Amino acid sequence: RSGKLTPSQVARNIIAMLEDCDKSTPPLRAIVQWDQEQIMLMAEASTTRYRNKCTLSCLDGIPVCLKEEFKVVPYHHRVGTVYLGTQPETEDATVAKKLREAGAIIIGVSNMHELGTGTTGCNPNRYHKIPRNPYNPNHFTGGSSSGSAAAVAAGLCPVAIGTDGGGSVRIPASFCGVVGLKGTFGRISCHGCLPLSYSTVSVGPICTSVADAAIVYSILAGPDLLYPYGLKQPKATLSDMCAPDLKGLKLGVDWTFFKACDAEVLSACEKAVKHLQSLGASVVEVSLPEVEETRVAHVICILSEMRDFLQPDFNKHFHEMNLETQASLALASQFTALDYIKANRQRTRTMRFLQEIFSTVNCIVTPAIPCTAPRIYESDLLTGSSDMSFTVRSMRFMQLGNFTGIPGLVVPIGYSTAGLPISLQVMAKWWDEAVLLRIGLKLEQFRDQTKKPSIYYDTLA
Repeated sequence: RSGKLTPSQVARNIIAMLEDCDKSTPPLRAIVQWDQEQIMLMAEASTTRYRNKCTLSCLDGIPVCLKEEFKVVPYHHRVGTVYLGTQPETEDATVAKKLREAGAIIIGVSNMHELGTGTTGCNPNRYHKIPRNPYNPNHFTGGSSSGSAAAVAAGLCPVAIGTDGGGSVRIPASFCGVVGLKGTFGRISCHGCLPLSYSTVSVGPICTSVADAAIVYSILAGPDLLYPYGLKQPKATLSDMCAPDLKGLKLGVDWTFFKACDAEVLSACEKAVKHLQSLGASVVEVSLPEVEETRVAHVICILSEMRDFLQPDFNKHFHEMNLETQASLALASQFTALDYIKANRQRTRTMRFLQEIFSTVNCIVTPAIPCTAPRIYESDLLTGSSDMSFTVRSMRFMQLGNFTGIPGLVVPIGYSTAGLPISLQVMAKWWDEAVLLRIGLKLEQFRDQTKKPSIYYDTLA
């Protein structure tokens, strides 16, 4: 607004940085498709709007990227594969369209775990390669919205859009030390996104700060006639988000569940909860019933739906898929209709338990992930990585939100002794993202310092 910098100058900086990312050793591989001409066209239009004092929104001129799971003109909608998206897209997904209408500069599409089937972000195929964690390039970013989190953490853009069916926004955001919001199921339109699992996936922003996430959420949330699941939603608000304290808020904690994580993670998360208490929130002990049944039922639901949707791909393109994807879809084919029906009965039970819990507390607090980002091994670069025990563990605190549709926010709260980020997660009742953002703003004050990642670009320099 001051005119000291223009969107065009920022865009030129980003183009230089994207070129540098591709040449670095190892390459960052956060943004996998970008187009200099497209970036400059959007930036110049925004620069003109600033000059004429007629900006479209507070996202005008702001660089953003979208996960390759979304259709974004004129890029290929590959969804992390080598066989999809053979032609450039001619129509935007709803979220891409909304970002354009808000004046944002789409700098490209970001890397992702192939077909969203894993939580490391490891994707060794020729179009994608393995994105690197900006805090330590020898570690994974987390997945499946891997490139989105890496791009934000590395400073390429302050906003990225991901999808989350089993933690796919919140896991990479946590591993890369940035903020990740999974909206309530149906809150943000999934139209134009490959419908891998129609009952568990929510869309959400990955951002540098909670305030940024709130701005993006307020622009993207709302009904979309092309996406029936979100049509009946209540209006999205940011009510009380900037309240001076947390007085009157009750934080639900199931300590047995909460403590199932590494010692370093537990220590940081316990201190963060105490910080929230110091601001007036009260901690109420709750019991999350049937945690194990819920976990298994979520896996059955998400994998069955993905296997159903990908049946033609499984038959026609099996040998073009990564080995890990082959294994996951082969496992999914062992589930029966009976398994799926029983899993959905469990969903109804779990949602009823949550209704009771949310009648006594405003939110549920957990660590985001039980561990920090895992190491990348040489073999992962060639053949990929398949570690089912890690996948299960990384999703431990994530699945409840996906299975029942409640919203969740992860906020970085510190670092391990190895310098890798640690985050806390807050979940609230359906449609109550506002309380998450209110608590998230206060959580940011807990972290006494933000360590600069080892891969970091200053787009304003």
